[in-house]
Amino acid sequence: MTVNRLDDIYPQVSTPTWADKLADAIENSCADHDVVPPPREAVLEGLASALPDTEIKALIANQRGRRVLKPTVCRPAKTGTEMVLLLTCDVHGAAVVPWDLNDRTAVCWSSPAPEASRRVKALVAAELALQEATKSAKTAEKARETLRRAPEDDAYAPPALALAASAQKHQDAVRRVHELESERHALLAALGHRRPRPVVRAVQEDGQPKSALTLAEQPYAVAVHMQRYAAENLKRAGKTRGYDLAESLADTGQLSKGMNVLQQWQITHADGTVSTPWRLAAVTGNNRALARLDVFQVRPEHLVAGMPQSLVPMPKDKKGGPEPLLLSQREVLNRLSTKLNRDGAKPETEATDPSLRAAKIATVSAEIVIGCTKPEALEHVLRALNVDDHLRGIQPYDEDARLVALFATLVDAYARGSLLADVLAEAFPDARGADLLDLVGVRDALTANGPLDPLEPLLPAGDQPSPVVLRDLAVRAITALVFPPIPPETPQRTKARKARETGQFWQVVRGTLQEPAWSQITAKAAKARTRLWSAAVAQLFVHRGNILSAVGFFGTSEASLGAGQDPRSLKVLLLGAEAGDATAWTALVKRMAPALIHSPQPFITPGQGSEAGEARKGVRRSPGSALAALTMAYTVGAPGVSRALLLEFAKAVLEHPDAPRPPESDDGTALVCYGEQHWTEANRTAITEGMVIVPDTEGRPTRYIADKAWFDELFPVNLTTPAPAASGKPATTSASAGTAADAGAPTTAHGEAAADPRDRLTALRRELPAKVELVEGSYQKAVDAAHLLMTDFEAAHRLRVQLEEEPLRAEQRIEWMEKLTKARAAAEASVTTLDQVETLILKV
Repeated sequence: MTVNRLDDIYPQVSTPTWADKLADAIENSCADHDVVPPPREAVLEGLASALPDTEIKALIANQRGRRVLKPTVCRPAKTGTEMVLLLTCDVHGAAVVPWDLNDRTAVCWSSPAPEASRRVKALVAAELALQEATKSAKTAEKARETLRRAPEDDAYAPPALALAASAQKHQDAVRRVHELESERHALLAALGHRRPRPVVRAVQEDGQPKSALTLAEQPYAVAVHMQRYAAENLKRAGKTRGYDLAESLADTGQLSKGMNVLQQWQITHADGTVSTPWRLAAVTGNNRALARLDVFQVRPEHLVAGMPQSLVPMPKDKKGGPEPLLLSQREVLNRLSTKLNRDGAKPETEATDPSLRAAKIATVSAEIVIGCTKPEALEHVLRALNVDDHLRGIQPYDEDARLVALFATLVDAYARGSLLADVLAEAFPDARGADLLDLVGVRDALTANGPLDPLEPLLPAGDQPSPVVLRDLAVRAITALVFPPIPPETPQRTKARKARETGQFWQVVRGTLQEPAWSQITAKAAKARTRLWSAAVAQLFVHRGNILSAVGFFGTSEASLGAGQDPRSLKVLLLGAEAGDATAWTALVKRMAPALIHSPQPFITPGQGSEAGEARKGVRRSPGSALAALTMAYTVGAPGVSRALLLEFAKAVLEHPDAPRPPESDDGTALVCYGEQHWTEANRTAITEGMVIVPDTEGRPTRYIADKAWFDELFPVNLTTPAPAASGKPATTSASAGTAADAGAPTTAHGEAAADPRDRLTALRRELPAKVELVEGSYQKAVDAAHLLMTDFEAAHRLRVQLEEEPLRAEQRIEWMEKLTKARAAAEASVTTLDQVETLILKV
């Protein structure tokens, strides 16, 4: 089938002369609107090179001898207190790259941890090696078949030795392929079968942020891999659409605008050169941008990392030699337009050819971000617009992605109400600088769009930041945002009905999540809120477990009254648990819960209904049952479980997401998952980063990897309920029976057997080091508080003298001095007590 058409349907993009004129007009218009423009280079290479000359002419007007944009083509758009300036224009249909940060594919990305980025580089290298090994295996197989099929009467037929050598070479090549496949699978497992989210920042020019984004430098192979991964997941998310988007665009064209932003890639090539291409990235309309490229038969990674010249050939191209990569967007689009115009003019061209299918999207209308009031928050503003576009649109979300997007709107709601710092200050009473928080960085950290470093001011004085500690802060902050506390109820003096005061924080949650009134919170609302919390917390981990594994962690009371978190830091909780504090262990188990869910070998999985079918379907238990058993193992005790084992397991679980390499046994023996010790080696799970070694009762590592089979065996379901007496009668028996059984055994006042003094001494010796460290930390806090108090009084005295103010009244000063006298007396008494402890240390 042939179709007659006019030539030059696909436009040639602008010349450098008109690109300079457009850059001048954008700079002048941004100055008129009092917004920060993008870098001039971004306009020249990323925007002007995607517009035809005729389009640029239609955008520019002369105003008192200066070029500006016409008022009809640019408009300001406000998002809260921040504003962006948008330019409406018609861009080349193949000039826009899908944005990696689309919120509908949020669950396909993991947190941007440095270790994950290094594993991606190793994965790319393994995939390239696997491709080469596969080619070598096919070549060896062909050579072997050629020798095997040679005629026997041929004088030049190879001897049996040559055939055996060829067969051996093929076997070695196949073995190498299997080894590389196993290595690739292990790397994918270490990455949680996801990739770390690309981190973009506002580009800097002369030390000042501009209204454009930039990615960190990355090798060419990694850039191609990440762009392909983003496109594959975006295409998978778009399959829920009720129609074929590419066919719709080819048939009717694009009916709605999409918003785009200028973004820079920094790509290191094999020869050491670094290219910094500027491209238009689709903030909204990602699926349309990808579908347009499909119609044009252009791959996104080619637009970003370089287009092979053979894909857009010209008659004057030189033949032979290595194929060059075209990095200039102007040259790529002009070559593509020339090729499509040339192919479309041929009478034998079929209707399925891109030159005919892409005619109605040769140019598309788009809105380009050309300025903003706060470039540091540009990425966050654009992501919020993307989320809002999807939440209010008709396209279906995956449930996990919808919850992640909803949590992002919740964080934005706190920020718009200027309550984000307040709610975090209330959740972290011991924070050393809650008033110094970088709120933009905090928003990115809590939504897994940036590092967790901005949360450091929430640490108590004396604690050092680490990945484990920062992730714990993030989980606590998310809990405070999703389950905010309400003010305590004041006692009423009358019987008149009075509405409960819920404070400011709960109103933010209710408005964002569209929940009913506070008095109507039900289990259904609590479950929905728990799923939101679970989806938000899951973004902080490399391995993403099932978010339903947290169902039951929070109930109606937490949804209405607040989560009521233990304010102690992770370090203090570990020391408290080591010192024998049961409340510290209970709080620590709650802190461990996300890591138990999002582990390479998850220990907590979603509840699966009745527990009666254990023999048929394995151990089935609710998530709350797993936490309760872990708590009871410390407080009540369990067979084969010691506190040394529990503490070592807790430390390993909390640290496992940041493990830089797979665990190894002390004696060099191969590790195996506890539940797979009787499996054949070929069927066993690969040992990857993040797995936890089973500790023995002394806390020493064994040769097994902890998995759910080990967890359920050591912390069974029935551990959460007290065991009945063997005879079915009360545990106490007659005095004669007790005397006969335990003649001469010491007893307590209640007739119970007294604890063995030797066991008590062993337990005290084990707990005393942690108790000493806790006391040391408490005293250090008291010293810091006294020093801070002195500094404040010195500043007050200096200011009073400087301003010549009258001193405070005598009653106030006497009251303060009395309080300090009591504090000093308590400190002196404690010093005496510590002297006695020092004496006792020598006697223990």
